[in-house]
Parts: sequence; structure tokens; C-alpha cells
Amino acid sequence: MRLLLLFSIFLFSCQSYKSLHQKAIVVDTHNDVLSSATMKGLNIENDLTGKTHSDIARFKKGGVDAQIFSIFCNERFGKDTAYKFANIEIDSLYAIVARNPDKMMMVTNPLQLQQAIAQKKLACLMGVEGGHMIEDNLSYLDAFYKRGVRYMTLTWNNSTSWATSALDETTKKDSLVHKGLNAFGKNIVKRMNSLGMMVDISHVGEQTFWDAINTTTKPVIASHSCVYNFNPVFRNLKDEQIKAIGKNGGVIHLNFFSLFLDSTFQKKADKYSALYKREIDSLTILKWAGYEIEGYLLAKYPEAAKNLKPPLSLLIDHIDYIVRLIGVDHVGLGSDFDGISSAPKELKDVTAMPLITKALLKRGYSKADVRKILGENFIRVFTANTVNGL
Repeated sequence: MRLLLLFSIFLFSCQSYKSLHQKAIVVDTHNDVLSSATMKGLNIENDLTGKTHSDIARFKKGGVDAQIFSIFCNERFGKDTAYKFANIEIDSLYAIVARNPDKMMMVTNPLQLQQAIAQKKLACLMGVEGGHMIEDNLSYLDAFYKRGVRYMTLTWNNSTSWATSALDETTKKDSLVHKGLNAFGKNIVKRMNSLGMMVDISHVGEQTFWDAINTTTKPVIASHSCVYNFNPVFRNLKDEQIKAIGKNGGVIHLNFFSLFLDSTFQKKADKYSALYKREIDSLTILKWAGYEIEGYLLAKYPEAAKNLKPPLSLLIDHIDYIVRLIGVDHVGLGSDFDGISSAPKELKDVTAMPLITKALLKRGYSKADVRKILGENFIRVFTANTVNGL
């Protein structure tokens, strides 16, 4: 009798979190599948299990209602190449959506987002990851907006002529010509505000962060960042930055990358890399980027990589920390799937998103608060940034 009761409780719990996840609006603010898969010849209309974290069917299975697709190219792209490449990625998403009108819908405003959800279609939004893609040209920023881009990360790891990145402010601080936003950079933030494009402060240096916070008149987002106090890496947000985002009315969307979540990950990863030094050296000679080499090794040696991954509970710890510091209205999810080489053990791909809902309920969050974290907080900031409903 006791076993039957326990099983009934377990079954109810499973049904409860699955039902909540299904009914909630689930928004992921950062996914790199366009640059990491589509631009390399893979088609997310097919089953890409084992090759990517994401494809159309798995977005559905994971209960994702709205996905912001990252428009990304790295520092190898510059003047006359970055903007063009970004537009090819944008073209690719439009083409995919056009071929799947029963499953997907391009979205540029909150009303369209609600329409897509009502029609049970994946709401597809876009964010440019790296200000270098506007090539110091405000008309390119305007053009991105007209094409549907609704956030821009002011920098990626590489700085621009008008903004310094977290990586550069950390590793090149003595050689930087300027630090933070210059006058042109502040004009870009103001232009984003007037257009209705969200300012994304993930990846930016501390000085750039403060300059952006002090310039913007709209709530900002961190589309894929974590907590510095848990793990002091250059990409994570310090307490004063977190508090400033709360005061600004913005939202921090947690990144699933093991390196940003787990303070012990780098040491374990270094030991792991030492085992494959010869391959790493060979790929370095071929001018592979560090993150590309890391992804290659983790895919080639998955069993060895398995022990590197932190538990899902650590992601929830980061969420808890921000909630305690500035409240539940300022937290969301920005997985960085298909842009990261390692995520918590339980989060094998986008189909595992319901496990976050389960973990939040287990941690004691109310259903109302879970709905905020899953997507409602983002929708509030999206709405606050939207100009004239467009």
C-alpha cells in the first residue's frame, strides 16, 4: 500500500511539472544552431540528434515556445565580411521558416509572439551576437532591425572601435586604447532604444556594462550569462552588475555552459585536454579557434567528457542566487545550446528543458514564479523595449 502511495505521488509530480512546462511560455534567449550547424550544411528540418543540441522537432519536444536564434560570426569577420555573413544567416532562418509555415513563425513584436504560441508554432526571433557585425555603421544597425533583429550583444569576445569586451578588458587591460563605450558607442545604445532593439550586455567588459547601463533608457538583457560570485570567470556578472540590472528592470538569462556554471570545470578540462595535446596542437596549427577545438574533442571522446559536466542543480543554484539578490522578476533562460561544448549532465539537448521546470518546482518555486523564469520575464522586457507595437 505504501509503495503504491509513493508511486502515485511520484506520478503526480511528473505529470505536474510536465503540465506546467507545457502550459507555460518557454523562451530561450540564445541558441547558436544557425552558425554552428546551418551555415555548415546541416538542416534543422531533419533529426540531428547526436550532431546538434537542436532541431525543429526537438524544440517542440522540449516545449520551447520562443527561440531567439543567434546571428553570429567570430572575430575573423570584419569590414565588408561580418555584415554580409550575418545577413546570410538571417536569410537562412527566413528560408527555414518559409519551408515550415505549419511549425514556425517569424516574430518581431510581442503580439506576433502571442499569435505564434496560440497557433502552436515555434516563435522565431533573432539576436545579433557581436557589435562588430554592424561594421561601425548605424545604417547597418537600422537594417538589422528592419530584418527582424530584436537584440544586439554590444560585443562578442572581440572588442569593437566603440566598445570593449569582457575578454579584452580582462586580458588586454593595459594595452587598450579606450575602455567602455565611446561617444559613438553610446549613440548606438541610444539608437537601439529608439528602434526598439534590446541592449544585450552579455560578453561586454565591466566598463562597457556601466556605460551601457548609464546610457540606456530601456531595460537591458543578459542573453546568456551566469554569476561571478559562484564562478569568477570573465564572462560572468558580479553582484553590483546584477543589482544594476535589477534596478534597470532587466533580465539575466542563465547560460548552460559548464565553464560558466562550475568553478571546478576548468581544472578538470585542463587535465582532459592534456590527454589529447597532440590533436590540440595539430588543430591549432590549422587555425581552429579554442572553442572549436574544445567542441571537437568533447564530441570525439564523449565518455571522457561525461565526467566533466556539473549537475543541473548547479544551474538552479545560479538562478537562486540572482533571485535572492534582486528578485524572481529578473531571471530567465539563455541556454547557448549549439554554441557550447558542455552543459549540465541532465541537459543533453533542447528536449531536456522540462527538467529545469521540474528542478525549479523541487527547489520550492511557485508555479507563478516558474512561469516568470521560463518566459514571462523576457516577454515583459521585450514589451518594454517595443516601439509603437512594432
